[in-house]
Amino acid sequence: MVAQAKYEVHKTIAKLEIRKYPKLTIARVDGYGDGGFNLLFNFITGDNRSRKKVAMTAPVVSQRIEMTAPVLSEGGSLAFVMPDGFTMDNTPVPNDRRVKIIEIPERYVAALRFSGRWTDKAFDKRSEELLSVLEKAGIPLNGTVFAMRYNGPFTPFFMRRNEVAVEIDFKA
Repeated sequence: MVAQAKYEVHKTIAKLEIRKYPKLTIARVDGYGDGGFNLLFNFITGDNRSRKKVAMTAPVVSQRIEMTAPVLSEGGSLAFVMPDGFTMDNTPVPNDRRVKIIEIPERYVAALRFSGRWTDKAFDKRSEELLSVLEKAGIPLNGTVFAMRYNGPFTPFFMRRNEVAVEIDFKA
């Protein structure tokens, strides 16, 4: 079983969970969409300066990058959450410069869970649902919607855990 990023559920609104995530360290690739998966996988399997293997942690986080002029990158970002206890100081340094190690500060996130295949259509539908519930509840956003996927490609589609989420301005 793959380890998962830790969080505390502070509130439930309809099907949404309001979660508090601790400070997290992630390995992220920008501009390659799902193609960044191989770069990140290579990094955690030893393509780093210390040749250290890093355990896979769920979820895999992806975010669309809105197109602006000029276009600086195509596609979105893809990130692996580093296991509990990894920090900026002890995470291996990637050999590939496209893999960036980033620290995400403690934050509140609203998340909507769903199962099934991951598609753009599913992302759009669930994102609209997430944003609608937050608007009705009067909870302000602190970012854009991102995706979290918890299962590998060989997990049957009906058993997959997917989520759409957004950072929010929430006072517990």
